[in-house]
Amino acid sequence: MPKSNNHTITIDATGQSLGRLASRVAVLLQDKNKAVFEPNKIGENIVVVNNLSKVKFKGTKTKTKMYRHPTGYLGHLKETSLEELWAKNPKKVLILAVKGMLPKNKLRERRLKHLIINL
Repeated sequence: MPKSNNHTITIDATGQSLGRLASRVAVLLQDKNKAVFEPNKIGENIVVVNNLSKVKFKGTKTKTKMYRHPTGYLGHLKETSLEELWAKNPKKVLILAVKGMLPKNKLRERRLKHLIINL
């Protein structure tokens, strides 16, 4: 269960699935868990995720999930597997998952600043 103290919510990621963890974080960053939720406000919650290195992946997700981004040249697309990105930067994996679950508007980057990740 999340611990709450002055709008700071601490989540232990040990044994949790990456997607379920990211969806919980996205809801908390938007303050959707409160009765005073307003979609045009950033939210007061600061979410701290501990033990990110102990997140579990099911099946062959680490080899089959690909992150793609364009290089700027026509027809060029860089691909990185989850396994490579996790070995290089586990924080970025969670940030990308949460970022995809937040609304695509001007508040997304400001809400992501309220996310603190500890390995």
